Amino acid sequence: MRPIFPFLKPLYAALVEPAYALMRIAAGGFLIPHGMWKLFSITGSRADMIAFFSSLGLEPAALLNDAVGVVEFFGGILIVLGLLTRPAALAATLTTGTAALFVHLGALYVEDAGIEFAGLWTVVLLYIAIRGSGRISVDRLIGREV
Repeated sequence: MRPIFPFLKPLYAALVEPAYALMRIAAGGFLIPHGMWKLFSITGSRADMIAFFSSLGLEPAALLNDAVGVVEFFGGILIVLGLLTRPAALAATLTTGTAALFVHLGALYVEDAGIEFAGLWTVVLLYIAIRGSGRISVDRLIGREV
């Protein structure tokens, strides 16, 4: 395919990897506070999140809260760094996808606790899991898969 504006082709080529790194870093970075909430009560109450898990019938709620918190906090850090990106993003895809289907599916818009936000998270993280860390990453620096 030819670009609509062929004179921009060198710019597109130059920005592909930095744009992907920005998306990967933003996705991982925004996961971190969610994990902090679940593990450390820094951005919200851990007890409230455990009670929420329990109200959904997700038991043992404390263990599930901590497992999701580990995926979000430590997985988010790994995704930001581009280190072990595929497994971290796949784990995060599973947690956000589960949330989308079991918590948010009843409505569309985020204002109504709908699926749009969790669904977008799931798609972005799935793309990162498939694509990997990219060229701007720790994985590349240490000679691991890109």
